[in-house]
Amino acid sequence: MPHSMHDKPNVIHRNPDILGGTPVFIGTRVPVQALLDYLKGGHALHEFLDDFPSVSQEQAIAALEQAKRALIENASPA
Repeated sequence: MPHSMHDKPNVIHRNPDILGGTPVFIGTRVPVQALLDYLKGGHALHEFLDDFPSVSQEQAIAALEQAKRALIENASPA
């Protein structure tokens, strides 16, 4: 049976005391938007991880998997 992301804990949270409630990686002050901006700008995942060492590769991949799942689940029917 394939491994489901639904049984993994969330790696992103919002807290009004951290960057005014901007979604960040848990345990860091790194906005999830930074990861998306790196990838959108054509940078590799390892470049983001090098620049933000407080984010683990596992956290970054889990965040991308969560985003993928949300996009698929929220897709409009044809």
